Amino acid sequence: MKPIWIVDDDQSIRFVLEKALLREDLPTRSFTNTREVLAALELAADDEQQGPQVLVSDIRMPGGSGLDLLDKIKAKHPGLPVIIMTAFSDLDSAVSAFQGGAFEYLPKPFDLPRAVELIRRAVDESQREEVAEERMVAAPEMLGQAPAMQDVFRAIGRLSQSNVTVLITGESGSGKELVARALHKHSPRANGPFVAINTAAIPKDLLESELFGHERGAFTGAQTMRRGRFEQAEGGTLFLDEIGDMPFDLQTRLLRVLSDGHFYRVGGHNSVKANVRVIAATHQDLEQRVKLGGFREDLFHRLNVIRLRLPALRERGEDVPALTRHFLQVSARQLGVEPKRISDAALAKLAAFSFPGNVRQLENICHWLTVMAPAQLIEAKDLPPEVMAAGAGVEAHAHAGEAAVAATQTAAQPAPLLAPSPEREFALASAAPDATGGLVGASSWESGLEIEAQALLAAGRTDVWDVLSRRFESRLILTALANTRGRRIEAAQKLGIGRNTITRKIQELGIE
Repeated sequence: MKPIWIVDDDQSIRFVLEKALLREDLPTRSFTNTREVLAALELAADDEQQGPQVLVSDIRMPGGSGLDLLDKIKAKHPGLPVIIMTAFSDLDSAVSAFQGGAFEYLPKPFDLPRAVELIRRAVDESQREEVAEERMVAAPEMLGQAPAMQDVFRAIGRLSQSNVTVLITGESGSGKELVARALHKHSPRANGPFVAINTAAIPKDLLESELFGHERGAFTGAQTMRRGRFEQAEGGTLFLDEIGDMPFDLQTRLLRVLSDGHFYRVGGHNSVKANVRVIAATHQDLEQRVKLGGFREDLFHRLNVIRLRLPALRERGEDVPALTRHFLQVSARQLGVEPKRISDAALAKLAAFSFPGNVRQLENICHWLTVMAPAQLIEAKDLPPEVMAAGAGVEAHAHAGEAAVAATQTAAQPAPLLAPSPEREFALASAAPDATGGLVGASSWESGLEIEAQALLAAGRTDVWDVLSRRFESRLILTALANTRGRRIEAAQKLGIGRNTITRKIQELGIE
């Protein structure tokens, strides 16, 4: 990761921030005045990796103010988050320069954990913008020759000159945000911003402020006015992912914006006009949510002007080979290695896989193969365990069917079903949640676990517990770390384990 640049003529401030950020595994680089920073930026112009991820600057320094530095940086690096440190007496001048593009203000004297949290938030925002920009520039249009995908492409073409609200439905991982970006790219608003927000990923008490912004003093910690996603998307497109999980009271506010085009910031009294096209997405059945009282019927009809259904990957198996080759190329570029090739036998096994995680799961499998496959040509035996286990389940099911027919002809006794079929696994994955958030009955991953355990036991292994436990713990910790963008303490809290436990597990499992 690129370093955090700290600009302050006070050595003690630089020292304290450096140590605190290094404890969080955030690299730093320090400067004493604005001239040094501008000179370093010039040198880093040819190599983006030498530039800053976030810049934290004092206002008052010899040789130039932090606000002047902010103006010059925003002129050349508009996407770089800049945090301005300010003494309380400078607060008014700092706030007046808010429109100049400062990410946030850090009043002195500051609380160190709070400062680190703010910088971490700026880092997350910077990385999100980098990924989004890279996808917009480098990623090709969506791949797909299957008839269901051709229908989606035709719909995007028909909507290319429209500003109408669109509701995208489809399973998790099927590429709904990619469709939303394509709709934006081919719309009259293509030159405006594309702003995405996952309404299910943000706590309920923060979501309102994220969407609509807040005024200074609206709540504890709101030290400055902050624009929400609606204002950030002005003149462009706002993508509301997982809209089915939006809290009911916020649905009312969203309905008002869609109805009259105006909203109020949290704690505000002046109406703000929203010139934004809204595209929403969900993996849920919104009609059923409406019947159960979890989603407003009037909001549903406002969103459901045009509906695009995105097919699951198992519904377009003919696209798996092209997608696999594409993702292998992407993985190789990211890792700086030669792209791997894949055999027809391996492609056939992949095409037969049910992909409960859809395109996202295929992309992850290709990343795994780029790292773990031992040769340049990927063979069927190199595929990850979940694909192999599913293949074993299909074969076992087929053998069981053959045995059943033979047994019926001889003794009229059906053979036992040795393993669940892919259809049954999908049905189990779609089972209704119980009161604890689990699934009623067995779930597909549990079925996969059972299949793999049977395979290891049948092979005579005596370390089955250790092998499967390590893989389970590794996947759980990696998923939590991905969810918290690498923050171990937060990941431990979400998993319900201690900080020392997650550190020890990461070392034991060799995750790093």
